[in-house]
Amino acid sequence: MSSAPLQLSKTSSEYRIPRERMIERLRGHYGIRDTRVLDAMRAVPRHRFVPEALQGRAYGDHALPIAANQTISQPFIVACMTELLELDDRSRVLEIGAGSGYQTAVLAQLAAQVYAIERIGDLAREAQARIRQLGIYNATVKCFDGTLGWSAHSPYDAILVAAGGPEVPEPLLAQLKIDGRLVIPVGDTREAQRLVRVIRTDKGYTREDHGACAFVPLIGHYGWKSKAEG
Repeated sequence: MSSAPLQLSKTSSEYRIPRERMIERLRGHYGIRDTRVLDAMRAVPRHRFVPEALQGRAYGDHALPIAANQTISQPFIVACMTELLELDDRSRVLEIGAGSGYQTAVLAQLAAQVYAIERIGDLAREAQARIRQLGIYNATVKCFDGTLGWSAHSPYDAILVAAGGPEVPEPLLAQLKIDGRLVIPVGDTREAQRLVRVIRTDKGYTREDHGACAFVPLIGHYGWKSKAEG
């Protein structure tokens, strides 16, 4: 099992009260029931993953902007997607769209190993440095086209995609283990999606709808084209 939770327990008690309020909101208002997910979100100092000017808002019930016109997801979305993955301490996880590294850090509290991809080089480097500064060593972030997955470490017990695509990328389905779970926002436009969980079975794939959501676009070969490409 990862030693990351022990490392994070040494972080400062700064923002302890708003962090606890976030946990109570996730449990009481949103109905997050997995205590391991709640404990992971309690352990990870979310304020370390947002710009300094926004740290006072880090534990609020909203997404926040980070560099390169990207966002750090609303705490509920992070908790919901993580809960849907049903992780244990043996899980191998692929994350697409690491952003600031916050979701990566949460996943690392719950899984044996996290392989995270971020297509924007500066964000990937900063996320990798940030999780190392927090003593997290069971997660790795690299810069790449996430819609292609990371086949070298497949198959995965769980795949989380933190950007909205027009469909589920075929390479990600192929890299999922039998009985593995993939959680991704899917929609016909860049602006709005449905949160979908795909479970691979020995007969194919089952698909569940977990409600409306809105994410930044999933850019890549099996996602949306970048605006620069037209």
